[in-house]
Amino acid sequence: MQDFIFYLKLGWEHIISSDALDHQLFVLVLVAVFTLKDWRRILWLVTAFTIGHSITLAMSVFDLIHVPGNWIEFLIPLTIFITASDNILMRNRPKSLMNMNYYLALFFGLIHGMGFANIARMTMAEEQHILVPLLGFNIGLELGQVVVVAAILVVHFILVRVFRLQQRDWVMFVSSGVFALSLQMALERIPT
Repeated sequence: MQDFIFYLKLGWEHIISSDALDHQLFVLVLVAVFTLKDWRRILWLVTAFTIGHSITLAMSVFDLIHVPGNWIEFLIPLTIFITASDNILMRNRPKSLMNMNYYLALFFGLIHGMGFANIARMTMAEEQHILVPLLGFNIGLELGQVVVVAAILVVHFILVRVFRLQQRDWVMFVSSGVFALSLQMALERIPT
């Protein structure tokens, strides 16, 4: 049980910590197109992301795939950049955009999982059974994502309901900001 709690905390910190800005931005730009009334769809979205990163996390930990860390560090902000771009380009087709974000969450979750794997691989001892660490890490990560999503939805609710910000303007504001930040992050991390 102690190992499970350790990895649960590790997964939690990987999404909640100040070092997790790239993952927080990805969740933000994915969720920006939804509203509070879409909370069930958002849970499916976060679950799609979790499924994606769980697959590559497990494959990486079992050494079935290995991608150099510098490429992963470049690809992660690139996924954020593409998702933000998609939000901007498809802003006039919100239903299509929502559906597209499910595919992006699942597919780009595969890339983010490789980033999680580098941390998990460094902390897992070879003699440990892999199921407990993977399960603990993924549950901690999922709980952290739910907290990030809840915070985003509270801010969104206040801006839209109290300050009467239009949904389309919210999506453009969030996506444009994330677009700029992720582009800068990607350019700084181009592998050499």
